[in-house]
Amino acid sequence: MTALRPEREDLYGGAPYEPPLDEETVALRIPQSPDSVFGGASISASGAPAASGVTRPPGGGRAARRKAAKRRHGRRGADAEAARPARGGSAAPAEARPLSRVEARRQARARRPGAAVVASRAVGEVFITTGVLMLLFVTYQLWWTNVRAHAQADKEASSLQNDWASGKRNPGTFSPGQGFAILHIPELDVVVPIAEGISNKKVLDKGMVGHYGEDPLKTAMPDARTGNFGLAGHRNTHGEPFRYINKLQPGDAIVVETQDEYFVYKMASMLPVTSPSNVSVLEPVPPQSGFTGPGRYITLTTCTPEFTSKYRLIVWGKMVEERPRSKGKPDALVE
Repeated sequence: MTALRPEREDLYGGAPYEPPLDEETVALRIPQSPDSVFGGASISASGAPAASGVTRPPGGGRAARRKAAKRRHGRRGADAEAARPARGGSAAPAEARPLSRVEARRQARARRPGAAVVASRAVGEVFITTGVLMLLFVTYQLWWTNVRAHAQADKEASSLQNDWASGKRNPGTFSPGQGFAILHIPELDVVVPIAEGISNKKVLDKGMVGHYGEDPLKTAMPDARTGNFGLAGHRNTHGEPFRYINKLQPGDAIVVETQDEYFVYKMASMLPVTSPSNVSVLEPVPPQSGFTGPGRYITLTTCTPEFTSKYRLIVWGKMVEERPRSKGKPDALVE
């Protein structure tokens, strides 16, 4: 006879509790309590398991537990695979590994510039240095030489004026480099001392105009009864007093001021280009000047084209007035 027993509700799922079947016998036995099934957890008076020592079985049955275990195993395996290269050290980044001496030398040689690069850099530096030096030289020639020459010429002109005002008299002949007159070209706003000789160092490079006063290119002085008073001056650099004499027109005044007199010439003709060896332009009667006989002439010579000394530019003038200083300045300097 099989006795009936009350069914217990499952503590967690709400389904009635059924004891497991005995495969060996169907005889009566004392049923196991839920407490023994769940590891001896005690049940509170309200029917809920006590908090201490209670382990809730995973829901979803045995199949669900196996799937959960597989998922946990898969995650642990992936984590282990991700961590394995770091532990082994073979898959570490290349930059994290210390370089061997051979590799370090190889990389240093690769970073070192080649011969072509070094040569191109050297050539570039040479060009830059050359350009800077050329710029400095041009600045010196076109600007500084003019500044210095103007200062020296102004000083010489002031010295001449002071000597004349104090009554000092110079002899009729002058030593090379000695100033003795002042040249005025009103149309070009030129006022520059005239010194004896055509030396670059002693006369021309100091911003002054030089008189052809030595053989074989000796010319007359302004106070001579006849003759050609020849002058030379720079067209560019060192004061460049003759830079614009190519702009003179026939009739323009050219005045030479000395200690006692003013000598006034009128521009007569011009030779735009001639050879540097054409010394005939300094003759008493220059062949290409248009003058037909002896007279009192002036010749201005300078280089051409500008910034070169390949050819010479010649300007001639004829004296039209000799005026003592006691009578005041000539009209050409007053207007």
